[in-house]
Amino acid sequence: MCITLFNFIDTDQSMTISKKSNIAAKLIQRHPKLTHTENIKVTSHVQRESGDWQLNTLMLDGVNVPFKYKRKKTYKNLTGNRVNITYYPDTENVAGFEIEIMKIVRIKVA
Repeated sequence: MCITLFNFIDTDQSMTISKKSNIAAKLIQRHPKLTHTENIKVTSHVQRESGDWQLNTLMLDGVNVPFKYKRKKTYKNLTGNRVNITYYPDTENVAGFEIEIMKIVRIKVA
């Protein structure tokens, strides 16, 4: 099984599912809208508080869409690291404009 990013995102051969990603493959089978990408470089990582949660925003190498997820605690800075992520597309309303984002459901440092 080989799943790559959406058509609007430039992809390369290193961004596919490996045989080790059994959990990701099971998630994708149960939820067809999910996409899994491996070994992609984080170019920017921002964390900010929102109540009890830490909101994290990642920008990935060659991708112009922000990837967002929440955690209860502050996480180490991922800038420069390669990560494996499972995510789905979503939209966010900012100042009256709808902006496309990706919501991360699973993230691991590669």
